Amino acid sequence: MDKKKERVPFSFGMFLVTIGIVYGDIGTSPMYVMKSIVADNGGLPGVSTEFIVGGLSLVIWSITLLTTVKYVLIAMKADNNGEGGIFSLYSLVRKCGKWLIFPAMLGGSALLADGVLTPAVTVTTAVEGLRSIPMVDRLLGAGQGKVILITLLIISGLFSIQHAGTSKIGKAFGPVMLIWFSFLGVTGLLHIFENPVVLSAFNPVHAVRILFSPTNKRGFMILGSVFLAATGAEALYSDMGHVGREHIYRSWPFVKICLILNYLGQGAWVLSNRGDNVLALIEDMNPFFLMLPQSLRPVAVLLGALAAIIASQALITGSYTLVSEAIRLDLMPHMLIRYPSDTKGQLYIGTVNTALWIGCSLVVLYFRSGTRMESAYGLAITVTMLMTTLLLAVYLMKVRKKPVLAVFVLVVFGAIESVFFFSSLAKFAHGGYVAVIMAMLLFGIMVIWHKGTELEQKYSVRLKVRDYLSNLAALRNDEKTPPCADNLVYIDKSDDPETLDRDILYSILDRDPKRAAAYWFFSIHLMDEPDVVRYKLETFGTDYIFRVRLELGFKNDQFLNAYLRPIVSDLLASGELPKQEKRFSIYGPSDVGTFKFGFIRRSVASGTELTRFEEFILTAKYRIREMIGSQIHWYGLDTSPLIIESVPLSAPRRQGRTRKPMRAE
Repeated sequence: MDKKKERVPFSFGMFLVTIGIVYGDIGTSPMYVMKSIVADNGGLPGVSTEFIVGGLSLVIWSITLLTTVKYVLIAMKADNNGEGGIFSLYSLVRKCGKWLIFPAMLGGSALLADGVLTPAVTVTTAVEGLRSIPMVDRLLGAGQGKVILITLLIISGLFSIQHAGTSKIGKAFGPVMLIWFSFLGVTGLLHIFENPVVLSAFNPVHAVRILFSPTNKRGFMILGSVFLAATGAEALYSDMGHVGREHIYRSWPFVKICLILNYLGQGAWVLSNRGDNVLALIEDMNPFFLMLPQSLRPVAVLLGALAAIIASQALITGSYTLVSEAIRLDLMPHMLIRYPSDTKGQLYIGTVNTALWIGCSLVVLYFRSGTRMESAYGLAITVTMLMTTLLLAVYLMKVRKKPVLAVFVLVVFGAIESVFFFSSLAKFAHGGYVAVIMAMLLFGIMVIWHKGTELEQKYSVRLKVRDYLSNLAALRNDEKTPPCADNLVYIDKSDDPETLDRDILYSILDRDPKRAAAYWFFSIHLMDEPDVVRYKLETFGTDYIFRVRLELGFKNDQFLNAYLRPIVSDLLASGELPKQEKRFSIYGPSDVGTFKFGFIRRSVASGTELTRFEEFILTAKYRIREMIGSQIHWYGLDTSPLIIESVPLSAPRRQGRTRKPMRAE
């Protein structure tokens, strides 16, 4: 069993990292939440004190209940060795019911889809915000061409630096976000004194009352705009592994106070200016910028643009964590994971980075404006929140044995998020379908991979190595069979040292028998320590069969050659491996012979008892695996001598009609 991840000690440096990579999404909400609420009600002429106070109350209590109570106080205690996110939560409850895999996959798929939308929405909106500076507006000119170009360049730059690691990125972004949140708090506080009545928004009665008030022309649909204030809550949970729970506990109160002060300040400004006919005529009137003095607006636009770019970071880092957990749960194909620092939670997955990069760029090119993208934004994340609530309730009920808290979470948060979900459905026809399509595509990949793995396990056969020692010895000593290599190496996923996958032994003994001086069977296991390298060995009492369990720190590459040579040297020195004379080499004579690496690729054969659905699932899984990448690359064997064989899945053959024996005429 893995050791519990050590608690990350608090430091101001990590406090800045947390500010820089966790709160970007929720921290940019003040730029568009009040704008959306007011616009949906007919603009400035359509607002009243009751409406503004009620809308502010909805925002405050949505942030408090969903972010503070659900995620910070409850969900973050449901961590898996320090990692957060919906897949980490599922790993804690997976034994409580097989059906729980489906809400986990659905929620994870929706959050990954949101990870594609968020950078596109925030960066495009930020670039469009530059038009509020007259000189920049003239440079951008008419149309969206230059806006789209700048947006794509910024997105490309953002994804191109991800390999540096979230710690370095957070240290660069942290001071900017610290200034941003301070700016939000101070500018909001200055306007609260104009209309202190907005402070009554802390009373939740106003939040409930406005949903039924005739002054609210949208009714419950107002929640579609209000929900934008809490969209970063799920990313906060997913990013926990990158920064540690303690730093989120310490930083969230500061962030929340700054956000609420700014929302209250915007509300106070709206109440003070609701009779201004000039402001009422402004298209896309945005209280966030207009409440500032003219001299401060360029600063706000610049800071807002930087904050919007940084907002993308929370979803990007959260996506790495999600995919890492999905791989660990066998819900996605194996991908090469890099760890830029000594903290296991800070990781980088190149394949995911490239996919997000391409996805974000395509979304920008398709929608071409921030307003259209906002229509697609928020719907997917409500699904993730609902699925997290369901899994969290099961965790509290079955694992923590807290039935009262479990029922509270399920009923209260389930009801709140269901209302948000149905109010967000209005966005479906206006762009929300894009998020749904992406989420369903990712969900389909996970279902195929999960079901395909189940089928492989159902039909896989493991054989006891000791039962085949005589066969391997006879093949090794059979001089009539041409030698394949001095050392033949296979990788077996199981950690059972006494057995091997049937297909490996079938490859050696049955399909073109492979004679070798020594047979090596490796299983590779990643450990929680960053740099550990150790191995365990089983020889079955021979000097030519070596079952190796290789344990690697999470920061180490899995390049097999780098570890195989030292192991061989150890065994030569101990006498467990006989010397292998190698006379011909540019490096001179050697006691270690040649190596070849065998890889088995399963395929679906015709004539099996598999149903058409099962055949489709397995064929689709193998196609996905080919598209994602090769094990040969993962293990650094691109230039090594290889044996690659396609082996049919060991499913029972379909019984056909018995044929009469043939006979000669």
